Amino acid sequence: MKIGELARLSGVAASRIRFYEASGLLQPAERQSNGYREYSPESVTRLEIILRAQSAGFSLEEIRALLPGHLGAWPREELLQALRSKVAEIDVLEQRLAQNKRDLLALIREVDHEPDGEDCADRARRVFDKMNLRPLKQPIEQQARPARKRG
Repeated sequence: MKIGELARLSGVAASRIRFYEASGLLQPAERQSNGYREYSPESVTRLEIILRAQSAGFSLEEIRALLPGHLGAWPREELLQALRSKVAEIDVLEQRLAQNKRDLLALIREVDHEPDGEDCADRARRVFDKMNLRPLKQPIEQQARPARKRG
């Protein structure tokens, strides 16, 4: 099949198909006598695998390392290890996101709570205190540098 048909069947733009081919993710197409690329039916499946792997968080480099030259020759143990590793990465990311969400919700509650008579500076101090932060009096770069003598 020509690149236009492969693009239509897979939903992948022709330019992206050429990129995947140049990147070694898609088997090089045979060239017809007129110079047109001729892709095998397996190319549709390979593109589906590439797209699903990308949406699952795999980088192109990770996909390239796992994708066999022939789809019937998957490196089973390597594939299982990569999948388990990606699940572990997602678990860590979920934990970080959950902590970020808790922190932001706590910050929203603190900022939203506005005692009578509290000005902006007092509110900032109260929020920083609750968050165990201290406002900087000056930028960090200025704190670390000694004063220059004028000569």
